[in-house]
Amino acid sequence: MNLKQQQYINGEWVDAQSGKKRSIINPYNQEVIAEVPEGDEKDARAAIAAAREAFDEGDWSWTPASERGELVTKIGHLIERDQEELAYLESLDTGKTMEESRGDMEDIAGVFRYYGELADKEGGELIDAPVKDSISKVVREPVGVCGQITPWNYPLLQASWKLAPALAAGNTLVMKPSEITPLTTIKVFELMEEVGIPASVVNLVLGSGATVGAELSSHDDVDLISFTGGIATGKKIMQSASGNVKNLALELGGKNPNIIFADADFETAVDQALNGVFFHAGQICSAGTRLIVDEAIHDDFVNALVERVKNFKLGSGFEQDTQMGPLISAEHLSKVEAYVEAGVKEGASLVVGGRRPEDPELQQGFFYLPTIFTNCTTDMTVVQEEGFGPVITVEKFRSEKEAVTLANDSIYGLAGGVWTMDIAKAERCAARMRMGTVWINDFNLYFPHAPWGGFKQSGIGRELGRPGLEEYTETKHIFHNLKPEPIHWF
Repeated sequence: MNLKQQQYINGEWVDAQSGKKRSIINPYNQEVIAEVPEGDEKDARAAIAAAREAFDEGDWSWTPASERGELVTKIGHLIERDQEELAYLESLDTGKTMEESRGDMEDIAGVFRYYGELADKEGGELIDAPVKDSISKVVREPVGVCGQITPWNYPLLQASWKLAPALAAGNTLVMKPSEITPLTTIKVFELMEEVGIPASVVNLVLGSGATVGAELSSHDDVDLISFTGGIATGKKIMQSASGNVKNLALELGGKNPNIIFADADFETAVDQALNGVFFHAGQICSAGTRLIVDEAIHDDFVNALVERVKNFKLGSGFEQDTQMGPLISAEHLSKVEAYVEAGVKEGASLVVGGRRPEDPELQQGFFYLPTIFTNCTTDMTVVQEEGFGPVITVEKFRSEKEAVTLANDSIYGLAGGVWTMDIAKAERCAARMRMGTVWINDFNLYFPHAPWGGFKQSGIGRELGRPGLEEYTETKHIFHNLKPEPIHWF
């Protein structure tokens, strides 16, 4: 494997100060695919110190935005150049199919290009002032040192949503990828070194959330924490970040409703309902795991889902006909199993799946069959909690109002979908759904120009779009009196 397999701190590739290593495994067969440093608080502190000095004493934040943008754009070009290698590493590390990983790399390159082009387009604005002969302007400046913590399900995609805007805005940073899927993040740090991002502007520390993540969250020299992950960890980060009142950008997952009205395009809705959950084995924060189906078509819709699910091909992400790969780890597989067991105990009807596959070729991997529950109600654990696996729950509704009420009955508010051919009904539902993104006659579509984030306990702030850049800036008002005169008050 042509990969450094080290941390990147203060412009150097280094091992952990403790000398500890972590084995990275392929979730398809549990083979060890890499040995990387297991960093801890000491490594995090060294990286924070480097980023702090680079911001306070270096030239990066003062570099013209157009020059920063050119470098960020070049990273996108190198990702395109190395797309096949990056996709291979991502599939090896996460178990997802090569087709999925190639698509991720195309999206990631697009994110870097977008923010590279946007870097010099946010120059501030002049505003009117109630004082004659004055200049009043509002400018945006970089926040400072940014701690960035990314999840295991979309390692490099989520990293790109943080790296690209942070660099375009002129910040320095320390990134901690998930300890179980760090390979493509290591590779993109190699690419950032190749394009000439100044030493210590970007720093990479490998290790657990309990050590490296906690240090980033609590350290007073970190000005912003951007985290993508679960609610429990997000709440801990909020508490830790209160020490120096850090800026926060949190994406904390979702339990996303997908409303299917009787007048929807039936075949397309079935197809997209399946894709909205079983793509990457349901390990997607925006997965449409709550199907809310019109009573008039409920039985036919469920039957269509079940028949399609029975024919899914599970297997290695490197086999061309594989439709769904494994879950990420033994620990996560156990969590999904417990989640399904809770659904059965609470009275939901298990109509397909609900167990590990029997295929001998899949026994070494962390596979779980695509699963569908019916007769679900909003008081059930499987309806309310984010299982983060290949599991669909199905609820019935009789009216538009009931559908929206069910959809909003959640502590989450990340995303949701509405399927209907009635334009007015679709727009009414979208307006009333308390979510950061609502898709109409589509699901799980995103692109760099559109902001991403959630309502309620799905998080704070936005990634992507112009708001994604603004997260990495502070707003400053500068008032310049061109003809100062005494006030004669005293």
